[in-house]
Amino acid sequence: MSELGKLLLLVGLLLVVLGLLLTLFEKLPLGLGRLPGDMVIKRDGFTLYIPLATSIVLSVLFSVLFTILFSLLKR
Repeated sequence: MSELGKLLLLVGLLLVVLGLLLTLFEKLPLGLGRLPGDMVIKRDGFTLYIPLATSIVLSVLFSVLFTILFSLLKR
């Protein structure tokens, strides 16, 4: 049961950090959301945004982060 508690605390902390990053997203110099692989289709009264490159970058970052976190939990 203590392992579940640790996991919930880490997930909660991660959500808080992610929430802070999202509120400050525009001020971050990472360029996420404006990468070369992100597609924007603008028509009259319609905009479609498909963040392919941003999704790939975030997926890799979260995979590395979760791998590190879970390896620390197993110790």
